[in-house]
Amino acid sequence: MLRILISFLMASSVVLFNACSKEAEKAEVIRPIRAIKVGDITGLEGRSFPGRARAAQEVDLSFRVTGPLIELANDIVGREYRQGDEIARLDPRDYEVKVRELEARLDRATSSVKRAEGEYERELNIYEQDAGATSKTAVDRKRDTHDQAKAEVKSLEASLDAAKDDLRYTRLVAPFDGKVVAKYVENFQDVRAQQHVVRLLDTSQVKIVVDIPETMISQLSYIEDINVVYDAFPGSSIPARIHEVGTEASMTTRTYPVTLIHNQPEEFTILAGMAGRASGQRVKKTEDAAAQGISVPVGAVFTPDTEEQDYVWVIDEQTGQVARRAVTSGALIPTGIEITQGLESGEWIAVAGVHSLHEGQTVRLLNNGGE
Repeated sequence: MLRILISFLMASSVVLFNACSKEAEKAEVIRPIRAIKVGDITGLEGRSFPGRARAAQEVDLSFRVTGPLIELANDIVGREYRQGDEIARLDPRDYEVKVRELEARLDRATSSVKRAEGEYERELNIYEQDAGATSKTAVDRKRDTHDQAKAEVKSLEASLDAAKDDLRYTRLVAPFDGKVVAKYVENFQDVRAQQHVVRLLDTSQVKIVVDIPETMISQLSYIEDINVVYDAFPGSSIPARIHEVGTEASMTTRTYPVTLIHNQPEEFTILAGMAGRASGQRVKKTEDAAAQGISVPVGAVFTPDTEEQDYVWVIDEQTGQVARRAVTSGALIPTGIEITQGLESGEWIAVAGVHSLHEGQTVRLLNNGGE
C-alpha cells in the first residue's frame, strides 16, 4: 500500500511540474525598450537645455623646433593677434648657419654635376668615334660618377628645404584671429619642440554644448530659430545654429552632445565657461517635415542577413506589441537617417535592441510611463 501511495504522489508531482512549466512558457516576460515617436516635434517645444560656452577655436601653440626663446611679451596674456602675426620667436642663428652651410654644399655639388656631365659626354664621344681609344668600362664609370653627383644634388636640395622650414619654424605665428589667454613659458627659456608656449582662443564666435536625450535627437532636423540665453545676461537672447551633432550617446545619461555656435555679441562678451540654456523658438510644421522625410536614429534601422530590405520595429502603443515593417531609407544626416517611405508621424519605433526582438513580442516603452 505504501509503495502504491508513493507512486501516486510521484506521478502527481510530475503532472503538476509539467503543468507549471507549460504555464511558465505561456507567460511572456514584458521587455522594457527605448523607443521614440517619429516625426513628433512636441518634445522639443518649450524645452530648454543647459550647456557651457567655449571658444569656437582654441589651441595650445608650440614650436616645431628646439631653441632659446628670445621674443615673448611679458604681458602677452590678453593680447589679441591677427592670423599670421608673430607671437613668439626662437633664436634663429643656429638654423641660419645650417641653411648657409647647405646652400654652399649645394653650389659645390651643382658644379660637380656639370663637370661630371662634361667628362661623361667627352668620354662617350671618344668611344663612339674611336672605340679603341677608350673602353666601355671607362664610359660607364663616367656615367656612374655623373649619376652619383646628380643624386647628391637632389639629397642636398631636400636637406636645404628642410633646413629652411626649420628656420621658418623659429617664428610662432597665430593660425587664426584670437586672444592669448595663457602663457606656459618665460622669455629666454630653452624651449623644446612641441612644448606648449601660449594658448590662443578665437572669441569671434562662441560654441555651447548641450546634451539632447536620445529620444529627441531625431527631432533636431525640425528645429528653427535656436536661441541661447546665458545666466550672466538673462535679458539677452542670442541667435545660434547647430554646428555639430555627436554620433555616440553617453552610456550613463543616454544623451547626445550637440554643439551650437553663434557670433560674439557686440553689447557684451561671452567668455569660455559661462553657463547658458538653449532652446528652439519655432518648429517646422509636421507636414513640412513629412515632405522632407522622417528622421530616425541610425540604430533603429536594421537589415536581416538574408535580405537587402531595411526594416524598423513599429510598436503598438495600446498593446505594446512590435511589428516588423519595411521602410525606404534615404540620406544619412547629422541627426540620424531619413526614412522616405514606410513610416508616419506619430508612430512609435524601437531605437535599441532591434536585433533581439521578434514579431508580436510585447514590450514596455521606457519613454511612455516607464523608467
